[in-house]
Amino acid sequence: MDNQKAKTPSQSSVEARYVLMPDQANPCGTAFGGAIVAWIDMVAAMAAQRHCGKEVVTASIDSLNFREPIHIGEHVVLKASVNYAGRTSMEVGVQVSREDPYTGRSTVATTAHLTFVALDENKKPTPVPAIIAETEDQKRRYSNAKMRVKNRKELLRKMR
Repeated sequence: MDNQKAKTPSQSSVEARYVLMPDQANPCGTAFGGAIVAWIDMVAAMAAQRHCGKEVVTASIDSLNFREPIHIGEHVVLKASVNYAGRTSMEVGVQVSREDPYTGRSTVATTAHLTFVALDENKKPTPVPAIIAETEDQKRRYSNAKMRVKNRKELLRKMR
């Protein structure tokens, strides 16, 4: 990691908005999980790219929690930021909210954590900038991400 290139999570954060349309919903009128996952992967990849300035690939979706349904016509607001950077990988957190377009009332509908690997021009893993957590929230997310990374590595070691 090159600390001269270190970035804060806010320097690479991404926000995207969509309207849930009928072709993205099931017969009950709520979002297909796959549509939400595709949007999550897209905004998370953009945050990872903004952080490292390189091409990135999704290595894993580490957690995905559907908490509330999103209904046809509601606005879907996705916020992504890099929580943690290792040597060549980054954990990106994504919060998906459903928003009533008329009242502005917003509720967290889905949360996710994804791991991305930065690639060089030869499509090989390449180092990424460090994270500088400034706010208490960023420090908490960094600490939690570091714990998740450790737990994932331990689980993979045990499974081998």
